[in-house]
Amino acid sequence: MPHPVMFDEADPLLTRVRGLALTFPGAAEKISHGRPFFYTRTAFAVYGGFVKATGAQFPRSLIVKPDAAEREALLGQPHTYDPAYLGPSGWIGFDLERADVDWDEIAELLDMSFRVTAPARLVREWDGRVG
Repeated sequence: MPHPVMFDEADPLLTRVRGLALTFPGAAEKISHGRPFFYTRTAFAVYGGFVKATGAQFPRSLIVKPDAAEREALLGQPHTYDPAYLGPSGWIGFDLERADVDWDEIAELLDMSFRVTAPARLVREWDGRVG
């Protein structure tokens, strides 16, 4: 049985995330488990999530995989959460519904997650574009 769709295609926050995520070389989008996943060889970002222990829902959030050295500091911020299923593998959730979203920070989180998960050749290609 497929998962129900858990996002609104017309969501302006998703549109903004999509615009950032799909700029990376080799990046594509697919729907998995009812949510938009952005990936190259493997996922580097997910739109929407929840906390398993409490059931708290974050339907308008971004889940990324930071490098291990950054994870604890990021989880200490009030707008982040430990996402169900992906959290134990080092991922964090970033609540986009707070009023003061810093889109430069979101771009940096996507960049970090891309670098952690993408094949080296795509990271080199990205570095050639932005460097």
